[in-house]
Amino acid sequence: MQRMDWTGYVRSVVRIVVGLLFSMHGWQKLFGLFGGMGGHGPSPMWSQSWVAGVIETVGGAMILAGLFTRPVAFVLCGEMAVAYFQKHLSRGFWPLQNSGETAVLFCFIFLYLCAAGGGPLSLDGMVRRK
Repeated sequence: MQRMDWTGYVRSVVRIVVGLLFSMHGWQKLFGLFGGMGGHGPSPMWSQSWVAGVIETVGGAMILAGLFTRPVAFVLCGEMAVAYFQKHLSRGFWPLQNSGETAVLFCFIFLYLCAAGGGPLSLDGMVRRK
């Protein structure tokens, strides 16, 4: 009996969930959704937080769709590394101590997607099959 390899499909599901969650962080910064940035509404245009919101909204949507997954994941991995070192590390070394767990998790998930690709349920996968 032949076993089906589900790893690519599970990777696709992880990519979809992570893309949606990541883009929601961008919506929070750009549009003030989900309580905005600490209840203060959207970030001021062209501020570092606003630019991060644009990257997160567009990049998260591209990850969600699986479009240019590897290069987009590389950029988002870098953004999360910068976020961790700029915003979290000054509050303590350990991610649990400085509230940086989310940045670290996103960073390493994007590093994984950069190496592994978007999986079969992605626009990249559809283009590759044709």
